[in-house]
Amino acid sequence: MIRVKNFSLLRWISMALILSATLLLVVELITFSRMRSGFALGTEIADVPVGGLSLDDAANRLTQAYSVPIELHYNDAVIQVKPATLGFTLDLNAMITAADQKRSSAPFWSSFWNYLFNRTPGSQDIPLVATIDNSILSQYLQNEIAPRYDTPAEAYEPVGGGVNFLPGKAGTQLDIDRSVQLVGMALRSPTARVVNLSVTKVASSRPSYENLKILMQQVIDASGFKGVTEIYLLDLQTRQELQLAYQDGTTLPADIAFSAESTMKIPVMISSFLRAQRPISPELDSDFVQMIEFSDDTAPDVLMKQLMDPNLGPLTVTDDMAALGLQDTFLGGMFAIGSPLLISPHTPANQRTDINTDPDPYSQTTPSEMASLLDDIYECAQTGGGTFAAVFPGKLSQSDCRSMILYLEGNVQPGLLRGGLPEGTQIAHKHGWAIDASDGLMHAVADAGIIYTPGGNYIMSVYVADTNQVLYDVANPLIENLSRAVYNYYNLANQ
Repeated sequence: MIRVKNFSLLRWISMALILSATLLLVVELITFSRMRSGFALGTEIADVPVGGLSLDDAANRLTQAYSVPIELHYNDAVIQVKPATLGFTLDLNAMITAADQKRSSAPFWSSFWNYLFNRTPGSQDIPLVATIDNSILSQYLQNEIAPRYDTPAEAYEPVGGGVNFLPGKAGTQLDIDRSVQLVGMALRSPTARVVNLSVTKVASSRPSYENLKILMQQVIDASGFKGVTEIYLLDLQTRQELQLAYQDGTTLPADIAFSAESTMKIPVMISSFLRAQRPISPELDSDFVQMIEFSDDTAPDVLMKQLMDPNLGPLTVTDDMAALGLQDTFLGGMFAIGSPLLISPHTPANQRTDINTDPDPYSQTTPSEMASLLDDIYECAQTGGGTFAAVFPGKLSQSDCRSMILYLEGNVQPGLLRGGLPEGTQIAHKHGWAIDASDGLMHAVADAGIIYTPGGNYIMSVYVADTNQVLYDVANPLIENLSRAVYNYYNLANQ
C-alpha cells in the first residue's frame, strides 16, 4: 500500500511540472507574439537601434535622430543648422517598410526558439534611405556661410620712400566642394553631427597698380630728380598697363616725347630683320651684336645702308614704325654725327604744349611705344603671331623674334633696369643716353626691357629727361630703384 501512495504522489508531481512547463510555454508564446509585433532585439535602421520598438516608436526614434541639427564649425564660429535647410530628406516609409518586411518574413517557430533560448538572431540592419540635394547644400554654404565668415586677405602695403612691401594679413576662404562632402557625411550619420568645415588660407594679395604707382612717385621724390620721368609697365600675363608721367611732385599726362637715343636701335633691329636674308650671315650677326649688346653707333648705319637704302634708311625705319601704328616714334637721320636730318615730323607727343623735354630732332619716341615694340617681339617669340604677323605677314618668324630677344639679352650694361634686379634675372633690354653736342651735357637717359621673373613677366620702359642736365649718378639709381620696386611687386614673397 505504501508503494501505491508513493507512485501516486510522483505522478501528481510530474503532471504538475508538465502543466507548469505548458503554462510557461504559453506565457512565453504570448510574450513572444507581443514582441513580434515590434522589431527583434538587435535590429538597427539607418544605424539607429530599434529593437523591441513598435513601428511607430521606431519611426519616431529615427525622425528624432536624424532631426538633430548639424553643428558647423568655421574656425571658432559655431553654426547649428536644421538638416532640411541643408537639403536633407529622410525616407521613413521606405526604411520602416523594409524593416517590417524583414521582420515578418522570419519563420515564427525558429524565431521563437531563438527568443526562448536567448539566441541572437541574424543581422536585421536596414540601411539609411535619404536624399541630399547638393545644390541646396552648396547654395547654403555659398550664400550664408562664406559671405559671413570668409575673411579677405589684406594686400601687401608699400613701404613709404622705399622699394619693398610689407605683407598684409592672410585671409580665409571656405572650400565649398570639400565642405559639401563633409556635411553630407554628417547628414547621413545619426551620431556624428559635428562638421569642421574645410577652410583654406588666402595669402596676402598683391597691391593694386595704383598702390605701385604711388610707390613709384615716392621713389622719384626720394631721388631728388627734378626733371621729367615717365614709366610704362605692361603685365604680360594679364595685359594690365601702368603709365606714370611725373615731375617734381606733379603727375603729368602720359605719352611725352623723349629723345630715343640708343633705344631707337630696337626699331632699327626690327626693320633690318624684315629685310635680311636667312640665315643671318656672320657679318650681319656681328653688326646686330655691336648695335644691341655694345650700343655701337656705326653698326645701325651699316645695317640701314646695306639692307634698306644707302641714304634714306632712317625713313624706312620710320615707315615701319608707322605701319605698326606708332605715331610718336621716328628716326630722322643716320646715327653718325653730322648726318643730315632727313625728316622732322610733327607727332602727337612733340606737339604738346603742356610739357617739353626738348627731344632730339633726329630720334624720338614715347615710353609706351617703345614698350609696344618689345611686346610685339615678345608675342612673336612666344607664339609666332601677334602684330608682326598681321602687319608684315611672312616676314618675321618666331625664330627671328627669339633671335632679337637673344641680342637684347646680350646687353649686359650694368645699372639702370638690370641694376634693380637680383643677380641672374633674365632681362632683354636696350638702354640709351647721349651727350648733347651743343652744351656737352647729358639731358636724357632711358632703358626699356622685357623682364622674366618667377612672379610673372613684364615689360618696363623708363625715360628721364631734363632741359638742364641729367646726372647719371642721379638717373641711374633712380631707374634702378624703380626697377627694383616693380620686381618686388611681382615677387613679393622673395623681396
